Amino acid sequence: MLKKYFIPYLSVILLLLMMISCGSDDDGGGSAELRDPQEVWIEDSLEIRSFLENYTYALEDNPINDNFQLIVFDSIGESNSNAEPIADSPLLESIEVLQDGVNYTMYILKIREGASSERHPKEVDSTLVTFRANTIENELFNSSPNPTWFDLANEIRGSRLGLSQLRGSTGFTENSDGTITFNNDFGIGAIFVPSGLGYFSSPPVGTSLEAYQPLIVNFQLYKSIESDHDQDLVPSYLEDPDGNGLLRDNDTDRDGTPNYLDVDDDGDGTPTNEEVFIDENGELQIPDSNNDGTPDYLDENFPAN
Repeated sequence: MLKKYFIPYLSVILLLLMMISCGSDDDGGGSAELRDPQEVWIEDSLEIRSFLENYTYALEDNPINDNFQLIVFDSIGESNSNAEPIADSPLLESIEVLQDGVNYTMYILKIREGASSERHPKEVDSTLVTFRANTIENELFNSSPNPTWFDLANEIRGSRLGLSQLRGSTGFTENSDGTITFNNDFGIGAIFVPSGLGYFSSPPVGTSLEAYQPLIVNFQLYKSIESDHDQDLVPSYLEDPDGNGLLRDNDTDRDGTPNYLDVDDDGDGTPTNEEVFIDENGELQIPDSNNDGTPDYLDENFPAN
């Protein structure tokens, strides 16, 4: 009996050892090694430029939502050889971004900026949007045809940067069926995002977007609201003192909670909302009581213990 089962068991063990060995050589012991961001950006930039030079666009009404006018992309060929490439559109703008040591260029096709009376959202604000997200092969992988609130602090950097270039609508009308229609002055645009400002090696599960793949997002921005995630009176965008748009890398007291979620940013025992105040004009005041160049709410030496 022992001899009968020993050979199959030995074969299984050898097979497992071979699999483990191969896994160690291929991915460093079970987790794939991340690619170099600069190398990926070079590839992404070529793909994005190729799309911009070989595709044109048109606006189409959306039967599901009158407030969601689709930006539709079509490749230029024999049937439309006279079409204007996106790259030649006067509505195309570029955005230069330095992140993780890489100088990225992303593009926004700004169909309409939005109402001049409305604010540009900060990269960490809350925004009401509709959107369609495509791969660089122009394949849809995610969308919301109805207005959805985005907490930009939790979105990819490319979306945050793109939406910060638009403005919302001046208002809306409530329809008899309970739906609302926004005034036709909301922001409309499409952004072309390198993977380093997108999902990089971790695309959304269950979608057709691949790792290290650029993406295209068509946005309509209806409204934005300034965010104060920890309700400490300091708007979240001011809790990014290095201005890199990455809230989670600012943790003054090094307690593991980033400033924008920390009610006592400097860890001195005095809550932040007691070290700043709103004046009679409704303006935020941020004192530096000991004049050392560091605001009280970020100064662990004030007040002195």
